[in-house]
Amino acid sequence: MKANKDKTLDRLSRLEGQVRGISGMVKADRYCMDILAQTSAIRSAILGVEKLILENHAEHCVETAIQSGDPEEQRAKFDELIGLLQKASK
Repeated sequence: MKANKDKTLDRLSRLEGQVRGISGMVKADRYCMDILAQTSAIRSAILGVEKLILENHAEHCVETAIQSGDPEEQRAKFDELIGLLQKASK
C-alpha cells in the first residue's frame, strides 16, 4: 500500500505542476492547440491516478469486505463500485 500511495502522490504532484504550466500558457497567450495538448495530457494523467486509487481500493477495501463475510459490508463496497462506474460512463 505504501508504494501505491507514494506513486499516487508523485503523480498528483506532477499533475499539479502541469496545471500550473497550463495556467502560465493561458496567461502568456500561447497557441490554443498547444494548451489543448497539455489538457489532454492532464486528462490521461488523471486516469492513471484514478486507476492506482481504484486498484488500491480493490486490493484493500473490497478484499477486506469480501473476507469479512458480512453481506452488508460486501454490498456496500459493490454499490460504491457500481456508483463510480455509472458516474464515469456519463
